[in-house]
Amino acid sequence: MGQDASAVTVERGRYPDTVTPWEEPAWRGAALQWAGRGLAAHGLTTRRRLTVRLRPWSVLVQMTADREPDVWFKANPAASAFEAGLTEALAGWVPGHVLHPLAVDAARGWSLLPHGGTLFRDALRHESAGGGRAWEEPLRQYASMQRALAARAGELVRLGVPDARLAALPLVFDRLVEENATLGHATRTALRAQRPRLTDWCDELAASGIPDSLDHNDLHDGQFFAPGPGRFTFFDWGDAAVSHPFCSLLVPLSTAAEQYGRQVLPRLRDAYLDPWTDTGLTPVELRRAASLAGRLGAVGRACSWGRLFPGAGDGPTATGDAESARWLRELFAQKPDHL
Repeated sequence: MGQDASAVTVERGRYPDTVTPWEEPAWRGAALQWAGRGLAAHGLTTRRRLTVRLRPWSVLVQMTADREPDVWFKANPAASAFEAGLTEALAGWVPGHVLHPLAVDAARGWSLLPHGGTLFRDALRHESAGGGRAWEEPLRQYASMQRALAARAGELVRLGVPDARLAALPLVFDRLVEENATLGHATRTALRAQRPRLTDWCDELAASGIPDSLDHNDLHDGQFFAPGPGRFTFFDWGDAAVSHPFCSLLVPLSTAAEQYGRQVLPRLRDAYLDPWTDTGLTPVELRRAASLAGRLGAVGRACSWGRLFPGAGDGPTATGDAESARWLRELFAQKPDHL
């Protein structure tokens, strides 16, 4: 797929100094040729205008053409290269819940993704005053997908999805505390002292019997589509981990609280828990598990920032350590029980 430089728009957002493979002519040429072959395999051969979004965690190329839906080429760095293979596997395992990629090169962390419909964030702009009720059904469907994937936790880890299962989570916490360059001595010591609380939470959550599954780990309103009435399609798995499924509640509930106020959180939590009511746990036990996992989800967020912005220093790497440290401190902050 040849491309005239005048037809390329590059956008770097808050990271103008980020260096990505897009700057390398050989890599860029290989990527666009691969995407062109993927398009051709689906009968899409039109010369395309490119909009390129460069971030520390991905190269995303939007390809547009008249009378054809947009498609996206995505390249992940090594820390999230598993996303391409995961996206392909999910399309086979839970096809009604995820995008079906047009092409995948798992070894290189490349994927070619179709148009997914209306972004949920955009759909919310047209929502009548519903007090956050639009979030209820996507949370139910997401939880149903997690239940379907619970039996594949081992396969997910073998695909390279980071292992943050309850048995591994205390060790993940230890590594994050020791390796974060922005933590002062007093904060590091205080976090180490809190470790017994973390292990107690993990043990209690494991005893509930809800198995580990896929945790999107960044499920805000820009991470899924609403392609039709009552239908939702989840995507963007670069932050994902294999963890307790309820850890996924942290981000969407935080997002909804910012949009509608904290009074909506119990209702949205219960909507998410609907698909788990036949597990033998009482509503009180499910809510307690959600509260524990909502806390432990902070470890996943800290891990994600540390992976995608590795190291310390100026620029994006310092941002990663600072954000990771913030989430580690958030882990032990006081929260209302419904979180």
